Amino acid sequence: MTQTPDILCIGSVLWDIIGRAPSHMRQGSDVPGRITRLPGGVAWNIAMTLARFGLRPATLTAIGRDSEGDELMTACTEMGAIMDYAYRSADLPTDTYMACEGKNGLIAAIADAHSLEAAGDKILTPLEDGTLGSEAAPYAGLIALDGNLTQRLLDQIARSPLFASADLRVAPASPGKAERLMPFLMHSRAVLYVNLEEAGYLCQKEFTTSQDAAQGLLDRGAARALVTDGGNDASDGTPEGIITQQPPAVLVTRVTGAGDTFMAAHIVAESQNANREEALDRALTAAAKYVSGEHAT
Repeated sequence: MTQTPDILCIGSVLWDIIGRAPSHMRQGSDVPGRITRLPGGVAWNIAMTLARFGLRPATLTAIGRDSEGDELMTACTEMGAIMDYAYRSADLPTDTYMACEGKNGLIAAIADAHSLEAAGDKILTPLEDGTLGSEAAPYAGLIALDGNLTQRLLDQIARSPLFASADLRVAPASPGKAERLMPFLMHSRAVLYVNLEEAGYLCQKEFTTSQDAAQGLLDRGAARALVTDGGNDASDGTPEGIITQQPPAVLVTRVTGAGDTFMAAHIVAESQNANREEALDRALTAAAKYVSGEHAT
């Protein structure tokens, strides 16, 4: 029997192939390290953290009916996600993300999310056929949305009555895809989670602080924006005001997935009725534990 989810995570669920080296790296470096393969993707990273905090996330995504997809479905289910609503395609391969990290951070990454993009609005079927919701009775819970979807689909979601009652939390998949989130700048129910660079793309200007970036997004029409800046301060901006906090200082051992961990921890905190200051503090602490190598629980 399918469980009732506490939150829907819409977007990329794929295999993360991450190479990590304990030394500083630059272009052309060839160094020893470790290579891992784990479930990943923005939607999955958020779902995984939500599950560790005790929530029951369900994913709306596209996963191939290949051996990699079958293995991914099993792994995600075993890690606490409800995978019953995923769109399984016989024609599209399972997506993959590949990254290289050194002691000095992310060196390079390639995201192959072409199957998710090709699936388009098929991944939203449970929200319109009555399984999770419909136009007459739209889904009214929490939704975490990632920017790996196509510009066309994100535009559709921003206008769709299927999302009219949802508490919509939105994050870009990467700085290069940040501009896809433009339709949500004027969305009255969307909360944006971005880093300093992504905020710059959305506002078409450079920012030096998270507070300035949060104000810039509000000036562009955002209902609410949370802006992070790595180990520097982070800000939560609403029309009522901006709060800014400094994250804990930790030794960085990984960076891929840190922003997704921040977003998930913040969502959990607010679902437990934490105020804005407490929610931001808990999210920054969770992200700091994650980049230091600890589980963000």
